[in-house]
Amino acid sequence: MRILSGFSNKRIMAAPKNYQRRSKLVLLCALLGTLGEMGRGQIHYSVPEESDKGSFVGNISKDLNLESHELVKHGVRIVSRGRTQLFALHQKTGSLLTAERIDREELCAQNARCLVHINILAEGKGKLFRIEIEITDINDNNPKFQVENVEMKINEIAAPGTRYPLPEAVDPDVGMNSLQSYQLSPNRHFSLDVQTGEDGTLHPELVLEQALDREEEAVHHLVLSASDGGDPRRSSTMHIHVKVLDTNDNAPVFTLPVYRVKVPENVPLGTRLLTVSASDPDEGANGEVVYRFWKISEKQSPLFQLNENTGEISTAGDLDYEECAFYEMEIQAEDVGALLGRTRVLISVEDVNDNRPEVIITSLFSPVLENTLPGTVIAFLNVHDRDSGKNGQVVCYIPHNLPFQLEKSVDNYYRLVTWKYMDREKISMYNITVMASDLGTPSLSTETYIIVYVADINDNPPTFLQVSYSAYIPENNPRGASIFTVMANDPDSGKNAQVTYSVTEDIIMGGPLSSYVSIDSDTGILYALCSFDYEHIRDLQLLVTASDSGDPPLSSNVSLTVFVMDQNDNTPEILYPALPTEGSTGVELAPRSAEPSYLVTKVVAVDRDSGQNAWLSYHLLKVSEPGLFQVGLHTGEVRTARALLDRDALKQSLVVAVQDHGQPPLSATVTLTVAIADSIPDVLADLGSLEAPRDSQASDLTLYLVVAVAAVSCVFLAFVIVLLALRLRRWHASRLLQAAGGGLLGVPASASQFVGVDGVRAFLQTYSHEVSLTPGSRQSHVIFPQPNYVDTLISLESCEKNDSLLTCVDLHECKDETTSVQQAPPNTDWRFSQAQRPGTSGSQNGDETGTWPNNQFDTEMLQAMILASASEAADGSSTLGGGAGTMGLSARYGPQFTLQHVPDYRQNVYIPGSNATLTNAAGKRDGKAPAGGNGSKKKSGKKEKK
Repeated sequence: MRILSGFSNKRIMAAPKNYQRRSKLVLLCALLGTLGEMGRGQIHYSVPEESDKGSFVGNISKDLNLESHELVKHGVRIVSRGRTQLFALHQKTGSLLTAERIDREELCAQNARCLVHINILAEGKGKLFRIEIEITDINDNNPKFQVENVEMKINEIAAPGTRYPLPEAVDPDVGMNSLQSYQLSPNRHFSLDVQTGEDGTLHPELVLEQALDREEEAVHHLVLSASDGGDPRRSSTMHIHVKVLDTNDNAPVFTLPVYRVKVPENVPLGTRLLTVSASDPDEGANGEVVYRFWKISEKQSPLFQLNENTGEISTAGDLDYEECAFYEMEIQAEDVGALLGRTRVLISVEDVNDNRPEVIITSLFSPVLENTLPGTVIAFLNVHDRDSGKNGQVVCYIPHNLPFQLEKSVDNYYRLVTWKYMDREKISMYNITVMASDLGTPSLSTETYIIVYVADINDNPPTFLQVSYSAYIPENNPRGASIFTVMANDPDSGKNAQVTYSVTEDIIMGGPLSSYVSIDSDTGILYALCSFDYEHIRDLQLLVTASDSGDPPLSSNVSLTVFVMDQNDNTPEILYPALPTEGSTGVELAPRSAEPSYLVTKVVAVDRDSGQNAWLSYHLLKVSEPGLFQVGLHTGEVRTARALLDRDALKQSLVVAVQDHGQPPLSATVTLTVAIADSIPDVLADLGSLEAPRDSQASDLTLYLVVAVAAVSCVFLAFVIVLLALRLRRWHASRLLQAAGGGLLGVPASASQFVGVDGVRAFLQTYSHEVSLTPGSRQSHVIFPQPNYVDTLISLESCEKNDSLLTCVDLHECKDETTSVQQAPPNTDWRFSQAQRPGTSGSQNGDETGTWPNNQFDTEMLQAMILASASEAADGSSTLGGGAGTMGLSARYGPQFTLQHVPDYRQNVYIPGSNATLTNAAGKRDGKAPAGGNGSKKKSGKKEKK
């Protein structure tokens, strides 16, 4: 138990010691890890100077953990700043090579270590790596004296042990390759002593071992050798000529052993820097001193000028702090007795802020996608100022109103990164001004411009200017006609802005939409594939899609309505009266007791067009009895223009023209047959005895009319010839004959013919001509009474066409106004009574207000009922609609005729100047009783006649 307890105690006592050791070990590992992290950002190589071009320096790909084939992929390259590139990167092997022969002495002068820093940029990773390359020295330079021959003057009274400084050799190499020793050729009078300075430089001195005798030997020739410690050893020699002089016992002495001066680098040429002064206590010529440069480098000698007499040192060239900030030289003062004095001159060049900062764009990634994430590297910049101190400290910045910012990277490198999203449609190019300013006084700055283009992505769909479009196309258009052009704008660029158009497929009138229209996918022009008919289709509803060519594509839709415009391509269609059918002759009834403005019938016509193309007007084109009937211009109602007379023919024929107001106008005609009688049995009997006209009578009527007109013209011409002969004869007769009788020439021309045209019997009445020669008046009066009828052909020829509307005028208006024969007042025997005088279509007093009569259909139905009742009373076994002799009156005037078979085109008809609509008339027609009107007059007239 004791042993165990003792062991446990020892274990417990050892635990704290182990814990302390482990803690120290952990701290040591952490420290080594930190040092490793610090050194990991820099790679060190070394290469000897004067290596051949292309010499291997190091393996970059291995040290950067990159495969050799990934160097190009990640854009690995050298971005170090410098006048010349000393190193190059092999892209295939990843090796760092020398780009040219490197001279360490030119690069680093006398520095013990020559270090060159370069930076490797990996663009793909957005990282910079710092590379340190040490240029090792080789023994490639000989120790070199500034002069090959030196002449020294020594007085013969010089005591042994006197020391004389010798020119030093310069070896630009360092270390063992630099100057290591001096040797003097054997001589009994002189020896060599080499002193080592504080900075390790060797200073050779010539020591006089034995007194000189000028008379024994006036000149001594010595050889001084300088050697380095390289392998192989290099050396050089200098010849010293010692001239023995006579006695001069005082040497020049400078006032200061070391002269120091500070001068700014921008001093002008010729500026005095300082003046060295040496004194010689000798008198006369032995006290005169001459100043010379004793030790100065080849690069320094052109920059400074020494006045031999005054010891004034001035600038002979431009000083540049960036080239050399410190100059050291030795000045020698010599009197005529060849006694020497030396001093050191140290010139420090102070930096002046005379260099502007330099900004170099090392790498630029342009263009940049507009959806680039914030923090993406756009460019690497290197900022440098050749000045030192605050004059060389540079601050770099860009404007704050840009979606970019500068971040400090390694050394003097900056990264230009994005800090928010960009929109190419708003700004497609950024001209970034990078401003670099140093901290000198006054501060110098420079500006560098970086142009960054923003690359487009497909983030905008095509947009139409309007929410919907309307297009218009006239009907009966040619196939392939252009209807409309839709256009969508896409603010993107390139393929993302290439818009193609298409129409969404649909079913129109039972057929595919593609059979009606098509659209050009590139231009957006809509074409018609068929000829549209307004009466069949009036509008098309389309959905046009505009899509761009981006990936993925974006699209938008717009609705397009194509309206078909009506054209006047349909002639008026006459619905009533209909064409005669088998068993019906289509005869209208007018009692002889009818008063003026009595409604005989109504012409009902419609037009399938719309608007003014369906606005109809009615005109009398041809009548068998002029002035007997009139037709409403807009209503189509056929009314009596005067009271019916006994002499009026039983059967009257009227030709009514129905014309629309389109451009050009279209028209249709209908022939009405009106039977005039006092009683229904008389009408039926007379109409039954009428024979149907034959087709040959139409052509015979024309022939008879032409013959009649020709006969009348011949008679009139003969009458004029006879009249002129009589007047000529009377002019030659004696003037005494005052009461000579005249003859009355009567030229009767009568023609009476009964012909029928389209079932119309027209009576040609007699033309009557009276020629009256009044004795003693020396004037002849020719009276042409107007006929009481209008011939069909004459009426047609005497009609005027005004605005494409055919209107018949009275024969009084159609008479020849160019005749030179003046009419005398007509004989009262030729005048007609007011009851017998025929009326004209121009004097009709019809309803021309343009309104539809509300009692039209009621009157027609009442007429049909009266006729049916009268017919049944006359002949109980026969009905108006039963046999052929009734001419189908019952079929048109019976109670069962409601005109329901008539198409309703009232919505197409426009009646100017009227506030009445067909809907109101139709309502009255369908069920309302008539409120007075012509129907009542017709019924009362029949009762009075009976």
